[in-house]
Formats: sequence, structure tokens, C-alpha cells
Amino acid sequence: MLRYFRPCLGAISFFLLPAGFPTQAPDAVTAPLHEVHADGEKLLNEAQVIAITGLVTGAQIGRNDLQTGADRLVQSGLFAKVSYNFQTKYAGILVTYHVQEAPRIPVYFDNIPWFLDSELGNAIRNKFPFFDGTLPEAGAVVDQASEAVKDLLSTRGLQVTLAHTVIANPSGEGNVQEIMVEGAALQIAKLEFGDPSLAASKAVQQHLSEILGKPYSRVTIDLFLSEAVRPIYLQQGFLRAKLGPPEVRLTGDPHSKLPSQIPVYVPIASGAVYRWKDIHWTGNTLVSEFTLDGLLGIKPGEIADGMQIEAGWDRAREEYAHRGYLEAKLDALPAYDDQAHTVSYSVSIQEGPQFHFGKMVLTGISPAAERKLHAAWPIAAGEIFDKAKFEELLAKLQTHQEQVFGELPVHYENVGHWLQTDAGSGTVDVLLDFK
Repeated sequence: MLRYFRPCLGAISFFLLPAGFPTQAPDAVTAPLHEVHADGEKLLNEAQVIAITGLVTGAQIGRNDLQTGADRLVQSGLFAKVSYNFQTKYAGILVTYHVQEAPRIPVYFDNIPWFLDSELGNAIRNKFPFFDGTLPEAGAVVDQASEAVKDLLSTRGLQVTLAHTVIANPSGEGNVQEIMVEGAALQIAKLEFGDPSLAASKAVQQHLSEILGKPYSRVTIDLFLSEAVRPIYLQQGFLRAKLGPPEVRLTGDPHSKLPSQIPVYVPIASGAVYRWKDIHWTGNTLVSEFTLDGLLGIKPGEIADGMQIEAGWDRAREEYAHRGYLEAKLDALPAYDDQAHTVSYSVSIQEGPQFHFGKMVLTGISPAAERKLHAAWPIAAGEIFDKAKFEELLAKLQTHQEQVFGELPVHYENVGHWLQTDAGSGTVDVLLDFK
């Protein structure tokens, strides 16, 4: 007997009743559950998958119970696909669940300073032994993990409402599962750093004033570290500097109520200064290594300026976009030599298709202004789309509109702009919205 459950389509099932299984009132028919198995699991083990189904060997079950077990697996959020098959024998029912685990993302505790991240993680782990610091994007497991954190907070007499949502990682790549307290009144009183030299940085102090007095939030602090502090280290070759995580350091009874204004300390480990060794390009058939090396602009032995390196990747993408390759992708993989304190890069390029200009769609301006803009447009239909020319025109529209419209009166505050590519036809349409 087979039954399949696909959460994206709802429950789709069919039955082939085996010999010996009664056909009358099948939902009411039960038999002892002899064995439960699972396959396809990777991060979890078989016993953990079976535990989520809620099925217990020896219990009297029917077909609805088997489906309920599959439903629990899907509703947990841990599995993208679930199906099962079962057999009836004299000893009872044997069922096997076939699972495909859903992707997981790191958990990010935002404004919960009463406990360390490790303590919050342990609270979740006490409920789910398989917890490894990651959760799916949605599902019952995420809700229950949030409840576990809430229960821990209640041990300090904190009756709060927690929320969870998927956000972009404020200090890295990808997304994170943010767990936060709703309506928290705590504010950032001051921010101290493990590196005293940052106190003399005008850039840091200038941006620091933007977050002091604001609601305490790890997202706010990590964005500040990423945007205002990390570039200082990258420019000096501290490519592996570790900033944070931020800590709330208070003296006195740890069980007492936190003040509304809390001090935050950011540990910093700058690490070693790295120098540039070399770079290897693969996948580049249109742009030579010599040209790409020149766009990067770093010579062997020089300090590996992390900001210059990032700007180099951007210039390489712009070079491809200048040639009409708007979807070129670069995957840069660093290799650090911690003995010599040097860094090498292997960069894989996917050049993608070349695009030609299709048409321009304008909204928000008069017919007379449209004619002026079409006359100023630098790329003819069917020509290779040079993104640099497109961006040059955008700059004129934003800051020197008289160079496009002349003395014609036009009134707008900003220009929304989109490039709509069609890989099938190899064309790109330009959409400009004047507001």
C-alpha cells in the first residue's frame, strides 16, 4: 500500500488494499503497529523522524493514523517532501516514511539580552535534541522553538511575547531565523569595543551616535558593525577580523531586572594582516585574465585591502555588463596561508547570455518629455546593451535633467528603473517610472 503526501499540492493519495486487509469501513479498521522505519534523512536520524510522527509500536492504528504521522512530519517544517508505504502481516503493520529534509537556516536571537546565546540554544535543544543552531524557515518546530525560549524567559519572571521571522543575515550571507521580543523597552546606552583604537575613529564615532538611545537590537548593532566598523579592518588587510557577537555586561544580581538603558560590549579579534599572493580565473572566455587582473588592481606582496578586493569584483561584473552580459556571476573563493599571512583567490565566472536592447517603457512624464528622452537614449534597438551607457543616462536624469530635456519643464523627484531581461530572445527592456 502506498500513500504520498506533497505539502505544496495538499494531500494526494491512493490506496491499493493488500490481501487480508478488510475492505469495509477502512478508516475504522485497526491493527497493531509492528514496525516503523524512515529513510532519506540526513541531519536527523531515523529515531528522531519516527518520534515526530507520534507513532508507537504496539499501538492499534488505522490508515488515518499513518496519514496523521505524515502530516506531523510535514507540519514540523523539517521536511520538504514526505511519502510512506505500509504492509500488513500477521504480526501487524509495517510502515516506512520516505522523507526529504527541508533547508535550514541559522537561528538569530535579536533582543534577548537576559541570557547568552548558548543558554537560549540549550533551551531549544532540551525540547529538540536534534537542534544544531539551525531551523527551517517555517513550521511547527519554529513555533515550538520560540515557545522554549519563552519558557526560559519566564524563569526570570519575564512575561513577554516572542515573534520569529526570516530576515537577511545582518552580518553575513543568506538568511537567518530571527527570534525576538515584541515591544521590548530596552535601549542601547553605550557601545564599547574590544579594540580601544576605534574610540579615535571619526567614522565610527559619527555613526555610533545614530544607534545610541535606540531600542536594543542585535540586528541594529550587527548592521552597524558590518557597515561602519568592518571596512576599517578590511582596508588594513585584516581579512578575517571577528567582530562580536555583542554582549550585555552588567554588574550585580544577574537575576535582577535589567535597567531600561543597557551597556553593550563588542569583543573584537582583528587577527593577522594578509598580503596578496595571486588569483586564478576560470570560466572567462570573453574577458582576458590580464584585463581582469587590472580591474582588481592589487599586486603580489601588497596588503590585501578587502574593500579594494570587493570593488574589484564589482568592476569585473561591470566589465561584463558593458559588453551586454548582464547576468554574469562571479564566485570568489579565498585560500588563506596562515603561516605566510597571504591570501589567494580562485574566481569562477559564469558569463551567461549576451543581451541586446529591446524597447524602453516610460511612465509618469508627458509625451513631449518622452520624445526628448527617446532622442537622448544612447542605444539603438537591436544593439548590444551597454549597461554603462544606461547608468550614465540615469545619472543625468537624477542630477542634470536639463542635459536630457533641455528647457522643457519636467517635474519629478526620483526615477524608478528596472531592466527586464528575456533570455529566450536575448533582449532587455528598460522600464523608467518618473515620480
